[in-house]
Amino acid sequence: MTRNELAVNSCDGDCEPLLETSAGEKIFRSGKDSVIVSLPKGRRIISNSWLNGGIRDDINVLINQRIGRHVGSEDDLEEGSVEGYLAHVVEQLGYSASNASALLTAASMENVAFVTHSFRGLEITTIATAGVEVNACSPADPASYYQENGRWETFGGTINLILLIDANLPSYALTRAWMTATEAKSAVLHQLMIPSRFSEELATGTGTDMMAIVSNDSASLKLTDAGPHSKLGELICKCIKQVLFKALDQQSGISAVSQRDMLVRLDRFGIDEKYFWKVSTSLEGDNKKGPFYDKLRNISRNPAMVALISSILHLVDEVRWGLIPENSAKKVAFSQMAQLNNILNLSVDVPYDYLLDPKESIIDNWVRVTCWIVKRNV
Repeated sequence: MTRNELAVNSCDGDCEPLLETSAGEKIFRSGKDSVIVSLPKGRRIISNSWLNGGIRDDINVLINQRIGRHVGSEDDLEEGSVEGYLAHVVEQLGYSASNASALLTAASMENVAFVTHSFRGLEITTIATAGVEVNACSPADPASYYQENGRWETFGGTINLILLIDANLPSYALTRAWMTATEAKSAVLHQLMIPSRFSEELATGTGTDMMAIVSNDSASLKLTDAGPHSKLGELICKCIKQVLFKALDQQSGISAVSQRDMLVRLDRFGIDEKYFWKVSTSLEGDNKKGPFYDKLRNISRNPAMVALISSILHLVDEVRWGLIPENSAKKVAFSQMAQLNNILNLSVDVPYDYLLDPKESIIDNWVRVTCWIVKRNV
């Protein structure tokens, strides 16, 4: 019996059992910092871990590890490198670092989520922790640092995924499963309208995401296609969609309901309550900050306002992408804004001719109209 097998068998006193798959993978939690996945023999793994990453067939334990919030770069790690730190964590948990792989995150393991889907003889279990508040990003966003001499910097917020597939996938199918899983993750972030923290785009992930996909080489079921057209691909996407909705809600309080807010939708453009207040002070009407904020927050959660700002911001996006000329987008956006009377059942007439200025941006016009409405206590 290997050291890792001994560790798992003696883990009951220190670890909380969470789940066991039908193929024999066992998932434990150790405090708030570690989720441990014990793998039976005959597993093939692809991961982007610093510790034994790549495609391997000699890994028998996977760990999702929470890193201390005081760590800002490799220089803050006692072991001097991420690989050394992860190897130290693995050894401290009682496993052999030579046959282990580990993912790194700032998320608490108390917020880990699980989802299992099956079809006939195929079963997939997905394990996730997810945080996106700090370093969610979009492709081609400005870089945060340039890596030299192998040095690495950490950021708060990471999406970590572990997929356990009870089927025999050759290496090329594992790489296709990786592509499918990545596409599914990005689709979830778009569905939740998660903003990049480095541009005005919607996020497709975070800058520190990690993933491990495990296939069962001992399984009688052999699958060679993990693309979205295949049943395997469909189950991968379903698992990731559901597990990320759970993990993001548990870790960050992000859900379909929390995103149903005008201020949340405007966040990626740098528009917040303070910006609304600054604009409101240039307009006639009561200038009391507390009541203004209360009314703004109330109207911000009006579903009709959220629907309208969503439509208008999509026009803004299409202008930025070069799909629609700005003048045409402004005409449509202004006509939509002029419907606020009907949408909100306003008892006062809004002076759109005075408030809407074609020389200013679509968003600035929206803010000014909204401020006027809020200040009229409607």
